[in-house]
Amino acid sequence: MNITEQIREDMKNAMRSKDMTTLDTVRMLLSSIKNKAIDIGKDLEDAEVFAVIKSDLKKLKDGLDSFVSAAREDLAQKAREEILVLEKYLPSQMPDDELEKKVKEILEEIGLKDASEIGKAMGALMARLKEAADGNRIRAMVEKILKG
Repeated sequence: MNITEQIREDMKNAMRSKDMTTLDTVRMLLSSIKNKAIDIGKDLEDAEVFAVIKSDLKKLKDGLDSFVSAAREDLAQKAREEILVLEKYLPSQMPDDELEKKVKEILEEIGLKDASEIGKAMGALMARLKEAADGNRIRAMVEKILKG
């Protein structure tokens, strides 16, 4: 079963159990997946679906920041719940200690040692680690290593 089929199955289960948060979130995700498939003109592979999920997650996290700063705890809580629903569809993230080790290896391999070269480092790191860790986590680790 591919990830899109799993998402559809979860939508059916959410309907049966009347879990409105999961149902609304999964419907939003399926809509995003369908829109992306229309844009590129073919059904999406799992890697492309993961990219759509990450994009939706980023939007929710940006919204969460806005809700928190605007003291809208009701909307912030809803966003947190939706984030939890979407995160379960992504592959598990690499633990911090393993991420730090990989980042150090790649930085050493490409020869970057200066904090002013974070942009170059991020390009190389994201190409290799985008499935294993979120871009914000990778950036924080690079800054910690190069500035620390």
